[in-house]
Amino acid sequence: MTIAIVGAGLAGLVLARVLHMNGMDAVVYEREPSRGARGQGGMLDLHSGTGQRALREAGLIDQFHAIARPEGQDLRLLVPDGTLLLQEDTPDDSPVERPEVDRADLRNLLLDSLPAHAVRWGHAVEYADHGSLHFADGSSATYDLLVGADGADSRVRTLLTDARPAHTGQNVVELGIPDIDRTHPDLAAMVGRGNFWVLGNGQSLSAQRNGDGRVRIYLSFCTAADWFATSGIPFDDPAAARVRLTDLYAGWDSRFTALIAACDDMILPRSITTLPVGLTWPSTPGVTLLGDAAHLMPPVGQGANMALLDGALLGLRLAARPDDFRTAVREYEREMFARTSAAGRQSAHVQEILMSPDAGQRMLAFFRPG
Repeated sequence: MTIAIVGAGLAGLVLARVLHMNGMDAVVYEREPSRGARGQGGMLDLHSGTGQRALREAGLIDQFHAIARPEGQDLRLLVPDGTLLLQEDTPDDSPVERPEVDRADLRNLLLDSLPAHAVRWGHAVEYADHGSLHFADGSSATYDLLVGADGADSRVRTLLTDARPAHTGQNVVELGIPDIDRTHPDLAAMVGRGNFWVLGNGQSLSAQRNGDGRVRIYLSFCTAADWFATSGIPFDDPAAARVRLTDLYAGWDSRFTALIAACDDMILPRSITTLPVGLTWPSTPGVTLLGDAAHLMPPVGQGANMALLDGALLGLRLAARPDDFRTAVREYEREMFARTSAAGRQSAHVQEILMSPDAGQRMLAFFRPG
């Protein structure tokens, strides 16, 4: 039985790893030409019952702890005038529930756990039909089971549902400060070891410490889907874009806008989109979905954990029923729909808090209920 996985992201690689551990082969098709072809994003906090559970099932939990950053759990929550609402620092000897890990390090850990031939790089899927994949270079491949782990713009999803990601009303600009401890020690001390959030009225500024010394800055705006085109911000001119972005934070504490001024020339505009919460589809022989392809959520800490667990649990279902993929997939989808619907509702709630006029106080209440 030939298993084809589209997408060498976290979900697809965990699935391939669990199958490999159980003596089952799968081929992962990835559009990128190599593992280092592009950056993989910032930090992830892996929850003990979901993301870490997936790595335990994949036999990689010890290797994960070797690359994880427990101190990345530290949190500072502020409002635009500089008032500190909450500071949580992780004691060095405390149990680690949600350690942070660089996404690129986690992906490399998963890639290194697979045989070299398991991932076929440079295979961009043009379209899929029932029984075969068709690639942009004109080649094709057949399969008995197709797993779409190909993200928000999944080509595989069209075999199961007409649902498409919709704009949430939020747009984000990512910037970054490299080697912050050496180049801007004052800003490094302000940000701390983990996550630094400043929540205002309909916009926010957050900073996230990465393991390589870089701090990623995320500027968030409640704006229309076409805002990047209509805002007048010259994203192709980094210096001018930083000035314009700083202007949008007029009236905020000058320490916060100093973070924008200190950033390098990497500027990445991103529209935030999601799939409908609770999305399902009729179970279809020979095809299923994982991760963002199945349940794209706002980026508030649930998506990657759900994706990792998707991959691990589908792998275990298939290993338990190697001669009955149809039943294995149906069982996986039933559990995944219930689990990710709950996570999607929680993510949507957090997203609504972040976009609200009193986001700082509401987020404080979320972290410290009662």
